[in-house]
Amino acid sequence: MNNRPNEPQNDNNTNSPFGGRNAQRFWLIIAGVVILLFIFVFAAPGAGNTGSNITLDKFAQYIKDSQVKQITVQGGQDVRVDLKSGEHLSYYKERETNLFDALKTFGVTETQFTSLSYTEQPGDNTSNVLFQLLIAVVPTLLIIWLLWRMMRSVRTGQDQAMSFGRSRARVTRDMERPQVTFSDVAGCEEAKEELKEIVEFLKEPEKFIRLGARIPKGVLMVGPPGTGKTLMARAVAGEAGVPFFSISGSEFVEMFVGVGASRVRDLFERAKSEAPSIIFVDEIDAVGRHRGAGLGGGHDEREQTLNQILVEMDGFETGTNVIVCAATNRPDILDPALLRPGRFDRKVIMDNPDIKGRTDILKVHSKGKPLAPDVELEQIARMTVGFSGADLENLVNEAAILTARRNKKAIGMSEMSESMDRVTMGPERKSRVISEKEKLKIAYHEGGHAVLGFLLANSDNVNKITIVPRGQAGGYVLSMPEEDLSLRSKEYFEDTITMALGGRAAEEIIFSQFTTGASNDLEKVTYFARSMVTRFGMSETLGPRTFGSNNGAVFLGRDIGETRDYSEQSAEEIDNEVRRILQTAYSRAKNLLIENREKLDRLIKVLLEQETLDRAAFEEVMRGSAPVASNGAFPESPNPIAPPA
Repeated sequence: MNNRPNEPQNDNNTNSPFGGRNAQRFWLIIAGVVILLFIFVFAAPGAGNTGSNITLDKFAQYIKDSQVKQITVQGGQDVRVDLKSGEHLSYYKERETNLFDALKTFGVTETQFTSLSYTEQPGDNTSNVLFQLLIAVVPTLLIIWLLWRMMRSVRTGQDQAMSFGRSRARVTRDMERPQVTFSDVAGCEEAKEELKEIVEFLKEPEKFIRLGARIPKGVLMVGPPGTGKTLMARAVAGEAGVPFFSISGSEFVEMFVGVGASRVRDLFERAKSEAPSIIFVDEIDAVGRHRGAGLGGGHDEREQTLNQILVEMDGFETGTNVIVCAATNRPDILDPALLRPGRFDRKVIMDNPDIKGRTDILKVHSKGKPLAPDVELEQIARMTVGFSGADLENLVNEAAILTARRNKKAIGMSEMSESMDRVTMGPERKSRVISEKEKLKIAYHEGGHAVLGFLLANSDNVNKITIVPRGQAGGYVLSMPEEDLSLRSKEYFEDTITMALGGRAAEEIIFSQFTTGASNDLEKVTYFARSMVTRFGMSETLGPRTFGSNNGAVFLGRDIGETRDYSEQSAEEIDNEVRRILQTAYSRAKNLLIENREKLDRLIKVLLEQETLDRAAFEEVMRGSAPVASNGAFPESPNPIAPPA
């Protein structure tokens, strides 16, 4: 459905000479040419003659040779010559020309001519008149039609040029309202309450005006990608009984100067004409970035658009009863004038859901899908710490696809678990061929992580360990915290760094060499150690202060560097402290693995046989309560158990 009745509709494939309107023009011209050819061939004088045409000298020769039986002249022009042989010939003469006088010049005598059977018949001038009429009218009509098409094309081009300044917002009214409501949104109850109040403002404004309350001008939804900001806006459109205008921030700005500001004016004029109404701007950071933050000067067109938004939201005109909702995942780069009270009065935070929110989201997305009795949504919610609403929706959808692939009737826990691995790590790479030697290295690397995860009190628990290649990883250890934590301690970082270095430590202990498998681990632990020193003040040497600030060029949409507010001596101390934290953690990881070498070897033996262990099976192996079956294929460890260093 077209929600922009004021805008001309664009031709389809107008750039192609044989597509859309151009194809119509092409075939109309071809049809005109064919009609003209038809007229000249069949409607011209003499078109109805039968027999071969002859020249005057040939005609005279036939008479002199006494081969002509009869001559018939029709309409004073068309001459039919019947030969004694039965053949019919035709000759065309001018109306004013006397036939005998013409033949006499080629030696035909009067006696020869009068001896012939000569007949004159009155002709039908209709064809001649029609021919003359068509010759005069058809080209005129074609010229008029071509001029009309050219004028229409010019007018359409002018309309399209003027339409650049019109808003491209989609309008949702009562009959077109989406079926999404607040009951379809889970995991963000506080945000839902805030937006329910906005809908109530529009439905019952007298309730608030009676108490002197001012209806908020705007609501800004802030949160990471996938947390449901756009879904919440669709729910507002489904709940509100008012027109809902939706547009993306990038749709305001074009290459032409002034178009963005013109579209903003048009959007707000349309919304005011149908007030009370709601305007939703998705990804508002596309036009709402901090003014004057561009490299080499501001972007005039973008800033004009932003200035017009600021004026429309809170200018001299008041009482418009239009509420603006916007969504962004980069609130740090928005212009301060856009965030002040009177414009975006309310900021609704939509963060990744907690365990209760994840459970509710899983219930919403599993509605209508057959679940097996062994599926426990709460357990899945515990295993998906840090997942956004979009991640959870994808998890359930992938599980449904996997169930259909296996020809099952209901989604089971095994499909849910495998779907979670697929979402986090990527699909299994079953076709990848791994040698026994490399497989053993991968097993010891992942086993080093897992054993330290079991031994260290402050690290995340090991939920799964596998040596099956998935995505870019040859194997992985899935560790999740027991509960959602917003605060992290120094001990947590130390144990997490130690656990991350367990793979490299196991490689050194067992194989006396290092591999590239620890590259991602080293990136992670370096970031953690530097953050402990420069951001969290967790260094006893440098004390409780921060070093550097991320005030990069926000115009690029991403911080491009760190502003140094410390000396070269402090920089050297920071490097030394980061090195000390990492060296201490690495020595600790090696010592713990050497002390628990028996647990590590036992885990590797089971892991090589079963390839994947869940949390329960892993903890049984660590406690030594699970029997370890051996098929004799387990290779001996390259290095025997050594005493602790």
